[in-house]
Amino acid sequence: MPTSTRWGTLVGAVILGLVAAACGGSSTPTSSAPASTPVPTPSPIVLTATATVGTTSQTVLTDTRGFTLYYFTPDKGGTVTCLATCAQNWPALKLPAGVTTPLGDKGVTGKLGTVANPEGGTQVTYNGWPLYTWTKDQKAGDTTGQGVQGKWFVVTPTVASAT
Repeated sequence: MPTSTRWGTLVGAVILGLVAAACGGSSTPTSSAPASTPVPTPSPIVLTATATVGTTSQTVLTDTRGFTLYYFTPDKGGTVTCLATCAQNWPALKLPAGVTTPLGDKGVTGKLGTVANPEGGTQVTYNGWPLYTWTKDQKAGDTTGQGVQGKWFVVTPTVASAT
């Protein structure tokens, strides 16, 4: 074997040895990248359900417990006006801690958004209407707040914009 071929073989063996040593001596590839943490799939916080409103079966928006969501007509334009005692009877639907964008299930066809609630937190809106539940609804599917004072109405997927 000529000297240049032996010298090339020797250099190749040394380089291969150095590469193997640098990689921990294993012929199995390793990754130095940290294990990825799975990103949780965001859950919808506005859902749809069928409820009887008056004498008619309708699709309405609900919170995650299945309680009917309502809008308040004085909130026109997306401004939260139900505060203090009103908010005790009509609790605002607010974003949970760590959630920045409200999601809806497939039946939620309008625009979900948010507005700062003057009493704290971020309130969820639908087509511009701030959303509320009603303390007198005792179970999922109740719609006893419909028409209260002529200002409170269940939110349907087709409710008009609050402009």
